[in-house]
Amino acid sequence: MIKNISVIGDGGWGTTLAIILYRKGYKVNLWGAFDDYVGYLKKKRVNAKFLSGVKIPEGILITNSLKEAVIGADLIILAVPSQYLRSVLIKLKIYNTPGKIFLSVVKGIETATLKRMSEVVYDVLGKVSLAVLSGPTIAHEVARGIPTTVVVASRDPKLAKDLQDVLITDRFRVYTNRDVVGVELGGSLKNVIAIACGISDGLRFGTNTKAAILARGLAEMARLGVVLGAEAKTFSGISGLGDLVTTCISPFSRNRFVGEQIGRGRELKDVLEEMEMIAEGVPTAKSTHFLSQKHKVEMPIFTETYKVLYKNKSPNKAVRDLMSRKRKSEF
Repeated sequence: MIKNISVIGDGGWGTTLAIILYRKGYKVNLWGAFDDYVGYLKKKRVNAKFLSGVKIPEGILITNSLKEAVIGADLIILAVPSQYLRSVLIKLKIYNTPGKIFLSVVKGIETATLKRMSEVVYDVLGKVSLAVLSGPTIAHEVARGIPTTVVVASRDPKLAKDLQDVLITDRFRVYTNRDVVGVELGGSLKNVIAIACGISDGLRFGTNTKAAILARGLAEMARLGVVLGAEAKTFSGISGLGDLVTTCISPFSRNRFVGEQIGRGRELKDVLEEMEMIAEGVPTAKSTHFLSQKHKVEMPIFTETYKVLYKNKSPNKAVRDLMSRKRKSEF
């Protein structure tokens, strides 16, 4: 029986999930890494950086103490940036006790190891009870009750069903899936395609171009996913196509914004320095490039996006190289 829930990560998505679950009647703790900002959240009860305009209920305990956050928790939701997950888990492990359930909502691939987030969790914590959540979830929309669908995936179908019951509301519909690999990769890889779509926007291309990037990008995502053990059909679902479309068209998409700025001629480091939130697609572009090389999977859009981000390749040159590739059949 899940009654007490700890959300590790006070970004927009972590805060949104804390609010949703508190409204459902659960006891919720919300943990943040930075003392000063946690103090601000306690005082103002509004996450001005990441979820402006949404009140955090007084009943949610906000803390910078991992011990205070997780002791007594039945469910621990992991909502920290992908490249920091391992270090947080190492600290969290001290307070881990048998019987706790973990839910990862982190979208990314660890650059140093090329591991998915569930693999990082198992690396650090061992064979804990674990599920992952992904889908098209712009935090501002979810927090305001705009109808949203997501997928919770686990190798244990009962755990997925139990978490479906915990999370679902009349405005937040949760589906279950057993394809953990596909659900995680869909949520991670789509951020790179969103950067590519943003570059297209910055170059002032049209909807034809964006449609091509979406369609061919999805094909590349599925191609790598199947090699890594995912089911192809997962990439046509909510955590694949659904999340991809949202991230590529939403004005709130951090990854699309990064791409747009680069398409307009700005340097990546300058764009990232101005952002409060992390654009997960930037490190994921590097991870995916190395994964595609390791497994010998052809991913031209991902490759060109990587070269623009990390090799100072001109966006226009990347487009020319993509459009002049050897002629081939679509399927």
